[in-house]
Amino acid sequence: MVHIPVDIEKAVQKECKRRGYNEKTIKSYLYCINRFLKYTRKTIDKISKRDVRLFLENLSEKNKTGNTMNLYHMAIRFLFEEVLDKRIWLNIKYSKVPRNPSITLTKEDIKRLINSIKNSKHKLMIQLMYGSGLRVSELTNLKIDDLDLEKGYGWVRNGKGNKDRLFIIPDSLKINLKEFITSKKINEYDYLFTSLKGNKYSIRSPQQIIKHAAKKAMINKKVSCHTLRHSFATHLIEEGYSISEVQSLLGHKSPETTFIYIHSASPKMIKVKSPLDSL
Repeated sequence: MVHIPVDIEKAVQKECKRRGYNEKTIKSYLYCINRFLKYTRKTIDKISKRDVRLFLENLSEKNKTGNTMNLYHMAIRFLFEEVLDKRIWLNIKYSKVPRNPSITLTKEDIKRLINSIKNSKHKLMIQLMYGSGLRVSELTNLKIDDLDLEKGYGWVRNGKGNKDRLFIIPDSLKINLKEFITSKKINEYDYLFTSLKGNKYSIRSPQQIIKHAAKKAMINKKVSCHTLRHSFATHLIEEGYSISEVQSLLGHKSPETTFIYIHSASPKMIKVKSPLDSL
């Protein structure tokens, strides 16, 4: 006979902790399970294998990634088989994970990459892009007025989806940014980073800076601007950030998009700070 706990969340947490699962996994499982239960609109004793299949098919139709599909599948199986002790056979193959997942640099890789850049302005650009998790287009479109160095944050204006987004400014870059802005004597409405002629950088410029820096640092990986953003997110997950916190900082519309960073991260709970500050 299937045992139905009074409090599903507490039952899941208890079983996860008994098995030694980390807090990151527990939060992810609870999120997936709650989404599934909300979708079915049924009490736990009325849910069938068909409900599970329909839910997963619904996710698939929304073009969720293989990693995300697998996470939902594992969470639901865990609920039924380990928490409810209800053996259900789901004849559903796990979604394929892309053969070439996004590359993640280690913190040591990031440190070597940054230290290989001798031009102070170029170094500051790359530090800010990694330390704040910015897209390359967001970096090149930054204006002085978008930054609040005293409060430690800035704004991406009209970013992806034409939305504004708040981003963190690493403590370790505040003085450098202030000195850079003062030395350039640029208007607060000007672009933060410009060429020698005063023009806004194209996205190709940071791309070339990173390409040459990776080569000089002898990093044998295909490094791009997006690699820094991907590494930023992964390092935050490793340092104990929740999915919702990382989702907000990256500007992801859906938390499922942020799930891809869980799989390459290891748990390490600390107070939230930019990963650049811990290099």
